[in-house]
Amino acid sequence: MDQKATDTGWRGSPEVWLETAYETLIEAGVDAVRILPLAQKLKLSRTSFYWFFKDRDELLAALLERWRAGNTGAIVRQSQAYAEGIAEAMLNVFDCWLDRSLFDSEFEFAVRSWGLQSAEVAAQVAAADAARIEALAAMFQRFGYSALEADVRARTVYLVQIGYISMKAAEPLAARMQRIPDYVEIFTGQAPQPREIERFHARHGFAASLPDNGGPS
Repeated sequence: MDQKATDTGWRGSPEVWLETAYETLIEAGVDAVRILPLAQKLKLSRTSFYWFFKDRDELLAALLERWRAGNTGAIVRQSQAYAEGIAEAMLNVFDCWLDRSLFDSEFEFAVRSWGLQSAEVAAQVAAADAARIEALAAMFQRFGYSALEADVRARTVYLVQIGYISMKAAEPLAARMQRIPDYVEIFTGQAPQPREIERFHARHGFAASLPDNGGPS
C-alpha cells in the first residue's frame, strides 16, 4: 500500500470528518462542531484534521455546501420531475417531506438554528428559500398558472413545510398520508387521482387500509 493510502487510513478522510461534523451539528448545534471534540470522537489526532481542511471555517463551509446540494437540490429536482398534471407534480415534491434521502429535515432545522447565530448563514438560508420558492413557482407556471398565482401557491406549499420543520411537528405516517390528498387539492386547486395516490403510497412503502365498510378508500 502506498504512503498516501496509509496516511488517509490513519488520518481519516474528508468524508469521515464531514460526516462526524454533520452528526455533531444535528445533535448539539454548530458551537459543538469543533476540531478537538471531532478528533476525540473519531479517535484521531487533532493534526489529522488539517490534512483535509484548512481550518474550522472550511469545514463549516463544506457542511453548508452539503446542505445546499442535498436539501435545495432535492426540491429543485423534484419540482422538475415528470408529471402528467399539477397534482402529480405536487406529489413529486411531497416525496421530499417523506424521504430523508431526498430532504433531511433534521439538517434543515440545524442549519436554520445556526442561521440565528450567524448573519452570513442567515443570508445563505434566505438565498436557499428564494431558490426553492422560485423552483416551486416554475413548476406551477409549467402547468398553466399565472406568475402571481404560481408564486403565491409556491410560497404556501413551502412555508407550510418549513413550519412543520421549525415546530418539529411529528405525525404518524398514516395520519400524514390521510391528509396528503387534501393538501394537494388545497395547494394546487386539483384533487389527485386515486392512481397517483397509489403510486405515491407505493414508493414510500405505505399500504393504506380499507375503511370498515369495505368501500373505496
